[in-house]
Amino acid sequence: MVTTHLSAQDLFRNAYENRYTWNQHFPGYTADVTYQSGNETFIGKVHVSADLQATVTGINNEKATKAIQSQLFEIAIHRIRRLFQDTHGHNTFRYGQIREDGAVEILMGGKAEGDRYEIRHNQVSMVHRHIHGVVVTIHTLSSHDTGEGYLSHRYKSVYHDPRTGEQTGGYHEFEDEYENVGSYFLLSRRRVCTEGEAEQQFSFGNFQLLN
Repeated sequence: MVTTHLSAQDLFRNAYENRYTWNQHFPGYTADVTYQSGNETFIGKVHVSADLQATVTGINNEKATKAIQSQLFEIAIHRIRRLFQDTHGHNTFRYGQIREDGAVEILMGGKAEGDRYEIRHNQVSMVHRHIHGVVVTIHTLSSHDTGEGYLSHRYKSVYHDPRTGEQTGGYHEFEDEYENVGSYFLLSRRRVCTEGEAEQQFSFGNFQLLN
């Protein structure tokens, strides 16, 4: 049993609110993009609107375009600022185990029954969620402190079948770098290594915030 003056919900809420997110004044941005997949390289431009819609231009390859759009969408989803009550108001929280590294397990109930998280140094260091018919487990290995919340730096993820528990696909390992542009931290590089697949690298530069 965890010994703390905080409830499991409050411990989780503090880490949730410690994530770096874009504020309501986020204007969107444009950037140059270079995408490398194995021996192939594609160069183009991206446009992310204030409502977080992403478009890619200048690349005449559907697979490459979709790969870039997928990363931009994933980034934007995690930068949206949502109130804790709006996201987790229908969930319950209870303490689980304490890991050897000091991480505290939080077990979810209610709408998120079966999900679990680990909190370490006021950050979510592990996520185990049922989403879109699969179970995704993400371990954060290191993070950036922006002064306005943390951003994951190195992390890995794996998917499992929720019925059988069987692993679906290989491990994905990520490494992210960010650039401070105006009042916002924007992804400048993401390296993705997946078991059995070519390494991918997404590089963004020449950022321009939209008016």
